[in-house]
Amino acid sequence: MPMRARRSDAGAPVGEEFGEGIVPAIISIESLAKSFDDGFQALKGVDLEISEGEILALLGPNGAGKTTLISIICGLVTPSAGRVTVAGHDIIADFRAARSLIGLVPQEITLEPFEKVINTVQFSRGLFGRPRNDAVIERILRSLSLWDRRNSRNRELSGGMKRRVLIAKALSHEPRVLFLDEPTAGVDVTLRREMWTVVRDLRASGVTVILTTHYIEEAEEMADRIAVIDHGKLLLVEQTAQLMRQLGRKELVLDLAVPMDAVPAGLSDYKLQLSADGMQLLYEFDGHSDRPGLAPLLADIAAAGLDLRDLSTRQSSLEEVFLTLVRDGGDAADRTGVAQ
Repeated sequence: MPMRARRSDAGAPVGEEFGEGIVPAIISIESLAKSFDDGFQALKGVDLEISEGEILALLGPNGAGKTTLISIICGLVTPSAGRVTVAGHDIIADFRAARSLIGLVPQEITLEPFEKVINTVQFSRGLFGRPRNDAVIERILRSLSLWDRRNSRNRELSGGMKRRVLIAKALSHEPRVLFLDEPTAGVDVTLRREMWTVVRDLRASGVTVILTTHYIEEAEEMADRIAVIDHGKLLLVEQTAQLMRQLGRKELVLDLAVPMDAVPAGLSDYKLQLSADGMQLLYEFDGHSDRPGLAPLLADIAAAGLDLRDLSTRQSSLEEVFLTLVRDGGDAADRTGVAQ
C-alpha cells in the first residue's frame, strides 16, 4: 500500500519526499516529556517524525533538551511520558529491537588508547550480538578512509581519525539510524569538510542521520531538514531550503556613482535606507512580504535618473534565522506560516 504524507502536531511529515516517491518515517516521537527529580522539565511534549534516509539537524542552545531527546531515543534515559518508536519498535516495550537499529557517536572521544582500530570496531559489533563479518568491517573502514590505519593503535591517530573510528564503531552493527553529537567539534576546517562528505555518503547508503551541532553552517550545508528546540519544546521543524526562503531576509545593496543627500521622493514606497556617506542604498526584501519586487525598483531607480556603480545581494544565514527563532520563541515561524 502506498504511503501518503501527513503531518504531526509538530508539523514534521510522517512521509517526506526526497526526489521521487514518499519516504516513510523511521523514528516516530509522540508527546515526549521528561522531568527530573528536582522538578526540571527537560522535554515538554515533543512530537517529531524523522523520515528514513534523511539528514536532520537538531539545533538549540545549551540546555535546550537536545541531549535528553537523543538519550531517550537511544535508550539511555527513561521518558516521563510519551512514546518513541524506531522502525515500528517501541523503545521501551521492544527495546532490544529498537536499540539494534541505532548507532550513537558521542561528542567525547572515548577509545581504548592501546587497542588497534580494527579490533575496536570488531568488538563494538560483537557487543550487539552480531556475528563476525570481516567484509562488513572492511567496507566500513574503507568508507571512512581508515582501512590503511586498521592496525594502528587508537592513541596514534589524529583527532579527526579518532572521530572516524567513533563513527565506525557506531556503524559496526549496521544500524539504520545514526546519531552524531557534535561530530566536528574540535577539528579543523579541512577535517570538518571531510566529515561532511562522510555524512553525505552515509545518507546515500540509506542511513538516516540525526546530528546536533553548534556550527550552524554545518546544518545549513548538510541537513535536509532543521529542527529547532529550546526550553524543551520544538519551535520549528522544516525543510532547510524552505526555512531559508520563509525566514531568510534578503538585502539588495545599490552602490551609487554619485553621493546623494536623501532618497528621492519617487522611491519612498520602497523604504530604502541611505548610507551615512550617501553612496549606498539598501533594500530589504523576501518572498513572503507585500513589499515591491526588484524589477519595479530597478525600473523606478532608472526613471529617477540615479546612476548605479554596482549592485549586490545578500541573504541572511541560518545562524541569523536560528538566533531569531530562539529569541522570539517560535513567533517568527508563526508569522510566516513555517510548519511547527
